[in-house]
Amino acid sequence: MAIIRKDFGKTKDNIDVNIFSLTNDNGMKVQIVTYGAAVVSIIVPDKNGNFDDVVLGYDHIALYEKGTKYFGASIGRCANRIKDGKFKIKYNEYSLAQNDGNNHLHGGIKGFDKVVWDAKILDNENNVLELSYFSKDGEESYPGNLTVNVTYTLLEDNSLKLEYKAVSDTATIVNLTNHSYFNLSGHGSGNILNHKLMINSDKFTLNDKYSIPTGEVRVVTETPMDFKTLKPIGKEINVDYEQLHFGLGYDHNWMLKSNGNIHEIAAKLVDETTGRVMDVYTTKPALQFYSANFLDGYDIGKGGISYEKRGALCLETQYVPNAINNNKFTSPLLESSEEYNSTTIYKFSIL
Repeated sequence: MAIIRKDFGKTKDNIDVNIFSLTNDNGMKVQIVTYGAAVVSIIVPDKNGNFDDVVLGYDHIALYEKGTKYFGASIGRCANRIKDGKFKIKYNEYSLAQNDGNNHLHGGIKGFDKVVWDAKILDNENNVLELSYFSKDGEESYPGNLTVNVTYTLLEDNSLKLEYKAVSDTATIVNLTNHSYFNLSGHGSGNILNHKLMINSDKFTLNDKYSIPTGEVRVVTETPMDFKTLKPIGKEINVDYEQLHFGLGYDHNWMLKSNGNIHEIAAKLVDETTGRVMDVYTTKPALQFYSANFLDGYDIGKGGISYEKRGALCLETQYVPNAINNNKFTSPLLESSEEYNSTTIYKFSIL
């Protein structure tokens, strides 16, 4: 089916914003907005054939501009946290905005989630949409002129494939991810504590109290971080465990056993009430599971719905947070001679 483009309004700087609708033959529909290259909606069927929107988002461009929760956004240049907002490349030290306490988070004050991307329909019949952005040298204090492309493809097996590419004229750091908040019962259906989650991992990176990995990798066995098999998210989220106190719930990085193999599952999310299932595949080595601990009911989303604490969850495929400052993990360093490439797939089905 053809991709449909519509106007989504103008930014406060009078820049036109468009929204694109991708629909497959099964009736699954995905909407992408050029502001932040963000996923606005994913509409999929349940076990009874009823269609619901399973991601959080906004109805208006003004709300995306004001929003601070990164709903559905493409995150960059460097997703997650960088300790003290500082890093070195060779002999050069760079200082970034400290927009999460002392940390740098998700690209800074005006990351890739707060800019308007260019859009191009690459294949109308097969639902392939490319969004691109040129990040100038020094933007948010990152080095290098960086060209970024995110390609969204809606497949007939109800998979949404995200392909990232980036090139820079100077060595820089790049860690791109998507920040969709998922609730398989529907975006306004309450909390996700009864959703069951599996993460294909037996190790997670231990955080300090500022949510920066210490460098220690801990085995998940006999801890609340054990999602090796499907487990209700709410089962252990409130137990007395220091890591959960630090994050006010789950906001941690798991080392994936798939380790870059796009054909091996990275995570599975199940909602038994609706029968919806989402499988995650990625070429990235790690995954951040965030249980939306900082939603507070004041974010008014699509249809005027108030998004409550733990009303969704994020499964962000990535490099390990602060990896540029810790040589124990794969570095997000991108040399000027290299091309950054990564792929993530969110595949929807029913039980």
